[in-house]
Amino acid sequence: MEYLMLFISAIFINNIVLVQYLGTCPFMGTSKSTDVAIGMGAAVIFVMLMAVAFTWPLQHYVLTPYGIGYLQTIVFILVIASLVQFVELFLKKVIPPLHASLGLFLPLITTNCAVMGVAIMVQRGEYPFFKALLFSLATGLGFLIALVIISSIRERLDISPVPAVFRGIPVALITAGVMSLVFLAFQGMAA
Repeated sequence: MEYLMLFISAIFINNIVLVQYLGTCPFMGTSKSTDVAIGMGAAVIFVMLMAVAFTWPLQHYVLTPYGIGYLQTIVFILVIASLVQFVELFLKKVIPPLHASLGLFLPLITTNCAVMGVAIMVQRGEYPFFKALLFSLATGLGFLIALVIISSIRERLDISPVPAVFRGIPVALITAGVMSLVFLAFQGMAA
């Protein structure tokens, strides 16, 4: 039951983008098309899972035992950057259209604070390894769900009669704010 609550909480109650406001750059940048949003969400899920899978053992078997925990940020950034390079090369070889549509936003996963935030939250929460992987998967799914929802809304808004001053990013920010309020309503359900 504890794992189920953690899973649901990471997706809805403590959504990484809409409640904790981490990872808003790719959230706003890749949400113009649902296809691109799904690709970006999948890439972020993969990078989050792999980042936690690599950073958890590094923290528990290298940084903490040797008293070099102050290097956590640098080590985690290097791990995440390496993983993003791997994902970029994989997408370039296997799915070139997705690689082209993600464009600049794919390398920006390296600096996506949601990925780094999850790696650090796992360490602060002192989760065991499998619980940490579940948390990172659920957080990535929450990111994907939020991204798909806003991209669907933005696609609809592109063909709707929106006043000129609100077109583009302004209406996207308003939409994201309303979505944040909706996801904040889930916090009342966590008893």
